[in-house]
Amino acid sequence: MKRLLLACLMAIALVPGMARAEVIVSAIVSVLVDGGNNYNWEKVELPGTKCGNGSQYKFYVRRTSSPNLLMLLEGGGACWDYDTCSGRAGILGAANPNGISDDYITQFTAKYVSPIVNGADPGLPLRSRTDLVTKDWNIVYMPYCTGDVHIGNNVKTYTDPTGANPPLTWYHNGYTNTTAVANWAKTQFPSVQKFLMTGYSAGGTATSAGYYFVRKAINPARGYLLNDSGPIFPAATTTSRSRPLHDKIRSSWNLDSVFGLLPATFNINDFGTINKMVATEFPNDQLAYTGYTRDYNYSRFSYERFMTPNDEASVHAYWKEDQDKLVQQLNLYNNFSYFIPYSRQINASHCSTIITFMGAHACQQMEKKRYWYEYLEFPQSQTYKCYSEFVGMDKFLTRWINDNQRVRIYEPANGYNDQDPGMQIVAPLINGALGG
Repeated sequence: MKRLLLACLMAIALVPGMARAEVIVSAIVSVLVDGGNNYNWEKVELPGTKCGNGSQYKFYVRRTSSPNLLMLLEGGGACWDYDTCSGRAGILGAANPNGISDDYITQFTAKYVSPIVNGADPGLPLRSRTDLVTKDWNIVYMPYCTGDVHIGNNVKTYTDPTGANPPLTWYHNGYTNTTAVANWAKTQFPSVQKFLMTGYSAGGTATSAGYYFVRKAINPARGYLLNDSGPIFPAATTTSRSRPLHDKIRSSWNLDSVFGLLPATFNINDFGTINKMVATEFPNDQLAYTGYTRDYNYSRFSYERFMTPNDEASVHAYWKEDQDKLVQQLNLYNNFSYFIPYSRQINASHCSTIITFMGAHACQQMEKKRYWYEYLEFPQSQTYKCYSEFVGMDKFLTRWINDNQRVRIYEPANGYNDQDPGMQIVAPLINGALGG
């Protein structure tokens, strides 16, 4: 069986690029991610909730006998003009501009994208499946269709700059959706022991931006916040790297009407103080950030349209500068953890908790091999080695959630994942499935 699976992977690697996504979705994804989830999901529609195009917002619930609750907020871009809200901007625009279909939960993103939702790191051929701490938890799964990281509160009309199409009325209804779902969840799960709010990319931003409101509504015995690759960087001055983006979305999404409801530990003129706010308002909760230093997806959102030069090297440099400031900020609070690997080829080093945890590991002392005989170890092409503990995402989650440990790993620059022969096979397949 293992030989057959490996042969399938090798065969798919030879399929031309345009056909590869088709093949991987139909034939290989279920192998790569062990079939995703097949939960008995319940679709819920609440009055007043809507997608950006005005259609009914839908979210999905899985019920178990667990006392614990997971809320996952999907990622998928953001928008603040015609091109990004209409879908014309592609990957740099808002996800699901045409709304959420009734069977959305059975489609690729909801079924496969989150090992945390699926309760297991899915494993790969020759690599076993590993159950996660969230296995068998109750789940509230929130799709993303408002282009405002689930937190906007505005109705905007965007004009097509080409003049080819009529103006677009867009509902940045994220805040209403998120709080409505949280209040509904409280009625369904009135006595939650452990509550984990998490999301990736825009959903990671939403996790930090919306945690105060959602956590207040759920009122669990113990709260956990995990922001995957949606950092809200400190931006105290007008020259801060992330300030132009923050100013743009503050206006387009009417964020003053939302953030004005936060306690005084948040400074509305520096969105990055939201990290301080959640840490001080919930001192007994466990909070964490994860993401890659070489992210070239969210980093493009942050700087490409706002700064020059905006070539890839410059974008990476801006990101590293902001990330260093974020780590310095998080170090001030005892209840904040961080897990920051350097890079992986999957999804342009964007998101640590999607699809598979292969390559989602971090080592505080990842270095070039020190001794000649270490180069004889398999694979011989690998020139980097971990000289401290090699911590995988599954281990991080166990320590952080089950053991309530603070974990802080900020991996130095290295080429470990780039030189991993397994990653060189698997990453193009997963990227093909993701459309990248």
